[in-house]
Amino acid sequence: MQFFFNPQKTFEVIMTNTTLTMSSVQQFIVVGLPGFQDHESKLLFSVIFLIAYLLICLGNLSIIVTFMLDESLHKPMYALICTLAIFDICYSSSTVPRALAVLMFDSNVVSFAACFAQIYIFHAVGSSQAFLFMLMAYDRFVAICNPLLYPTIMTSRVILKQIALCWLCGFITLIIPLILALRLPFCGPNKVTHLYCDHTSVVRLACADISVNSIVTLIVCLSVIFIPLAYNLYSYTRIITSVLKIASSEGRTKAFSTCGSHLVVMFITSFTAAGVYISYRIPGTSEDMRILAAVLQTIIPPLLNPVIYCLRNKEIRDSIVKTVKRCIISP
Repeated sequence: MQFFFNPQKTFEVIMTNTTLTMSSVQQFIVVGLPGFQDHESKLLFSVIFLIAYLLICLGNLSIIVTFMLDESLHKPMYALICTLAIFDICYSSSTVPRALAVLMFDSNVVSFAACFAQIYIFHAVGSSQAFLFMLMAYDRFVAICNPLLYPTIMTSRVILKQIALCWLCGFITLIIPLILALRLPFCGPNKVTHLYCDHTSVVRLACADISVNSIVTLIVCLSVIFIPLAYNLYSYTRIITSVLKIASSEGRTKAFSTCGSHLVVMFITSFTAAGVYISYRIPGTSEDMRILAAVLQTIIPPLLNPVIYCLRNKEIRDSIVKTVKRCIISP
């Protein structure tokens, strides 16, 4: 048996192997809704998402501007509400504009870096918002259950530090899932079946085993969802117990209405997010329903939060009206 060396063949093999080794995904293609690729469906969803996004920006920006202009609102409770408005704008802005670009302009191409930046910002802001809900529940718990100690415990300095801690914890929590995702090799398909760069949809495109990523991401996300929810339930249970001691039926009704509204929004947000993450592990789940649920998760709470936390508050309503009148009269 004879062995011989063929320089040309060897060079071709080396070049082929090098090309395969060095080739990697430089950009992703966001597919959108697989079952709604016709022009009419895209136009319908575009109009709905655009109107919702404009209402989110308008409602939350009006709260931020009112808080900045009215010094009577410079209190811990209203600082938390203003921070929530900032979170709502950042949260929806991290996904809805990309979804609108895909639906309205067929702008499907996203660079590798931009895709992972969106994933990180979206989940980091969502986690920070979950921690902020805990802080808001604690604020109401202290105000109702320990009203005499409230001015001492919830000072402006303390509340600013706690808000900064919410931001910090949210952005730190997602570092490990992000690092695990960035370490994966992406050398094959680059079509993301979603309206934006979703973490699970992108990770599933990797050319490697993603079981560790799936477990770690699921644990982190469910912890961020249900630990704040459990604390909020505990806080509002204590608040309701204290409210039951109020002699005024009007005071009890108002407190129950406020707490009930807060809990409804938290349950909608938490269980929708948990359902989206778990649905990836259930075979046969409709892709379109999962994608729409994920997008609505970023739209419905930011739409409802200004109504529940702000517009139902008489002091904020009066301040908004006063600010609008001042702006109209000033010119």
